[in-house]
Amino acid sequence: MRDDPTVVGLVTRARDGDKDAWDELVERYAPLVWSVCRRYRLAQADVDDVGQSVWLRLIEHLPGLREPAALPGWIATTTQRECFRLLRATSRVEPVDPAESHDVAVHAIAEEEVLRHERRTILRAAFAELSRQCQKLLALLAQDPPTPYDEISRQLSLPIGSIGPNRARCLNRLRRAPALALLVAGGPDEELRR
Repeated sequence: MRDDPTVVGLVTRARDGDKDAWDELVERYAPLVWSVCRRYRLAQADVDDVGQSVWLRLIEHLPGLREPAALPGWIATTTQRECFRLLRATSRVEPVDPAESHDVAVHAIAEEEVLRHERRTILRAAFAELSRQCQKLLALLAQDPPTPYDEISRQLSLPIGSIGPNRARCLNRLRRAPALALLVAGGPDEELRR
């Protein structure tokens, strides 16, 4: 996933001044910024400030980014540093900066966060390739708690007995989606089994 041609293309285009590519980068990685900020338990206004700082730093550093495919890791690390900077500026107690720590576990958490974000992005792309009927069926079944079969039957005009077989066909289509080829090639993925 680190050599994702989509990310490389977006970074290259954004670096060349393509506003649409920049907007797509922000849309794609804003959830990553938010998820890192959630770990720091920041107020929404602080999350917004951190996000703005991260995007501003990216504008400043984009021309010199040597490995465009490493952008997700750069965003995660920069977000951690901005969260720490904000906490240090607003607190009397000195928090420990996880980015300055030499603890391998902290770097593993950032890498894990990036990978989780990328997996979800790929899964959303594969899900978008499904038919509307499959999307609706899987969404109803994925709710917590799952929608009862009689309600699914009513909403989708499907006989109750065909919900299970339709679910199986939709999941098979999802597994065969080209967007998931990167994940499948890398081996089983826990995120997809949940």
